[in-house]
Amino acid sequence: MKKLSAIAVAVALSLLLAGCKAPAPVKPASGATAAVNVSGVCQNPPDVGGVASVPAPAGEQPSDGDQLIRHLGSEPGTLNYLISTDAEGTEILAFIMESLLDMDLTTGALKPLLAEKWEVSPDNLTFTFHLRHGVKFHNGQPFNADDWMFSMDRVMDPKVDAAPMRADFLDMESYKKIDDYTIVVKWKKPYYNALEAVAGLPILPRLSFQPGEDFNRSPYGRHPIGTGPYRFVEWVTGQRIVIERNPDWWGTEKPHIAGIVNKIITDDNVALQVLKKGELDFMPRLMRPQWLEQTNTPDFLARFNKIHLPYPSYSWIGWNMRRPLFQDKRVRQALTMLLNRDLILEKIFRCIGQMTSGPFYSRTPLYDQSIKPWPFDPARAKTLLAEAGWKDTDGDGVLEKDGVEFRFELSFTSQVPEWQQLAELYQQDLKKAGIAMDIRTLEWAVFSQNVQEWKFDACAMAWAMTAHPDLYTLFHSSQADVPGSQNYVGYKNPEVDRLIEENRGEFDEQKRIEYAHQIHRLIHEDQPYTFLLSSERLTAIDKRFHNVQPKPLRPCFKYDEWYVPAAEQKYLAAPGP
Repeated sequence: MKKLSAIAVAVALSLLLAGCKAPAPVKPASGATAAVNVSGVCQNPPDVGGVASVPAPAGEQPSDGDQLIRHLGSEPGTLNYLISTDAEGTEILAFIMESLLDMDLTTGALKPLLAEKWEVSPDNLTFTFHLRHGVKFHNGQPFNADDWMFSMDRVMDPKVDAAPMRADFLDMESYKKIDDYTIVVKWKKPYYNALEAVAGLPILPRLSFQPGEDFNRSPYGRHPIGTGPYRFVEWVTGQRIVIERNPDWWGTEKPHIAGIVNKIITDDNVALQVLKKGELDFMPRLMRPQWLEQTNTPDFLARFNKIHLPYPSYSWIGWNMRRPLFQDKRVRQALTMLLNRDLILEKIFRCIGQMTSGPFYSRTPLYDQSIKPWPFDPARAKTLLAEAGWKDTDGDGVLEKDGVEFRFELSFTSQVPEWQQLAELYQQDLKKAGIAMDIRTLEWAVFSQNVQEWKFDACAMAWAMTAHPDLYTLFHSSQADVPGSQNYVGYKNPEVDRLIEENRGEFDEQKRIEYAHQIHRLIHEDQPYTFLLSSERLTAIDKRFHNVQPKPLRPCFKYDEWYVPAAEQKYLAAPGP
């Protein structure tokens, strides 16, 4: 479990990337997502079909063995959990790494993991953890408090690329080892997510790092070592990442699947063909045409279960406000009004999705349902642009201001074609309004690096949300100038800062909802993002796998609960290609 209080993990695109992010406990799913309709389209969203889960047959005893061959849509940047920022990497690491506490994904309650018990002071400022004895890392090294101290030291080191995680510990006063199996952490002031932040820190083996080495570039990032139920086997660049069941895991509820082969296939159409050939067992992400049209044959439905569930996330186009072009909120509002989200929802996303207007997941109380998305309104957009000083003074069809043309570049990952289709529709409507937009597609690793280094005009991304999101790292002004933080767009608003800060110290859920609604309204007005939609996870899994059940607080899958009946097992050898 990685930092339970984390706000988000970057997703490659349009909420379509699958993956159970370890830090993301979320709300349950049931049935198809109804599209939010502004201008009249998507009145009758399609019945997406499929099932919500695949429970184990009554009375059936789980069998051990077999492998899961899973589609991995992009190559992770690193498998060092402290600095990982992409969904694909964090999903793999969720089964390799562990933290002090875990979360019950049905009730939301914290429960022991590497800490057997813990105490919280009445003022919520002091946390004492008593660690489990006899735990070993996958390389045989014993686990103790020094490993937790080492991991926390790395997070707090400004030279380490862990700025989003570091923001969780903004108000931490001290942390210390009392003995080899006791840790005490103190905070300067109450923070509602303090316990989850401390308890969810992924713990790395200190002896696997060389003194003085560059932590961000350590070989560990290609060969992670943890204490979890699965251990790393190999990473063959461009082909696969393999993990296998850890025979020496300390836990009592051992996983059943012997190994998981994450097969890297960056083209989803190719991946579906590989699935149909029987060379994949699980596609965590199907594109809408694949789900609606290409997987409804009798043969496919006889071999695979199709599982759908809402995904707690939202996609967005972010405007880099370090660029003069985007510093006027009238311009950002106009850019939003020039994006025909109704048409995009209907034609590209096939009415499977929910249009959104703010920085919280739309199926939670934190989201203010009274705030509607800005409409597609080219006339109003042109008025706002003129008020901001943008006019076509030379008659060439492109707006100018102070001798500068209104031209920018929209970049996004090349992994899934929906972004390209969206960008091309957007480009046409922007051109009609006198705005020139260039389109740039990049591989995920390059795109992600550019965004983190602020080397973009506008970018299209998605956030996967947690149950108790803290927007500090995304929207607080202090993070706008912090390299590696998640305030990629450089957003600054003193009133939003105040509300975020007050929310951090609030333990009353209803008051946090009130703060969230105020933040929602301000960010909706400022439009640092053009908010797009929350989507559904559309997946396909070989029918030999049983007990495939998403959890109510995180609509993802726990592979360690899956099993294949002995008579249906397909792979008997050790994990491999």
